[in-house]
Amino acid sequence: METKRIRKSGDERRKEIKQSILDIVFTDGIHKLSTRYLAQKVGLSEGALFRHYPNKLAMIEDIISDVKTEMIDKLKKIAYEYKPPQERLSKFITYTLTYLYRKKGITMILFTEASHQNDEGLKQKMNTIYKLQKQYFTKIVLDGIEQGLWDKTTNVESLARLYMGIPVTLNIEMILDPDKFDIGTFCKQMRNIILKVLTKISE
Repeated sequence: METKRIRKSGDERRKEIKQSILDIVFTDGIHKLSTRYLAQKVGLSEGALFRHYPNKLAMIEDIISDVKTEMIDKLKKIAYEYKPPQERLSKFITYTLTYLYRKKGITMILFTEASHQNDEGLKQKMNTIYKLQKQYFTKIVLDGIEQGLWDKTTNVESLARLYMGIPVTLNIEMILDPDKFDIGTFCKQMRNIILKVLTKISE
């Protein structure tokens, strides 16, 4: 008996396309991200691929929109929760790194494509994501300092930059030693580093 082929919806196909983009970038490198190779990975013709997206830029923009709704909006909720700053900070860092771990390749493609495409709209969206993430992290830190939990002499701007640079280390470790990399251990180490910087100096 012939098996009936299930036709996937447009949303399902677009989700597959975006995930395949991330897989290609993380596994094969950004140089392999051509629409021809992408179509092969998804199991579509290039023509079918362009029925879902008009061009590669539109695909990247859709991925950035996902980052805004799936990560940045969630981080905002964490930052403004009515919970102790220590709890919010731990949750904030863990969510950030776990999301980037699940979406392997997303950090590389966002910053690489934003610069290579030389598209002002794309750069602006990336700039917005960067600033919001930094803003929400800073809010939690300032709340803790105001409550007397953390050292008031902390350079909050420098600490925020340190936090924003952690995904680079995450990518390096995932690529160089994927078999030994453990996201739970990594999150704990990064939380401890941030908290150690914030620890009040005994007077």
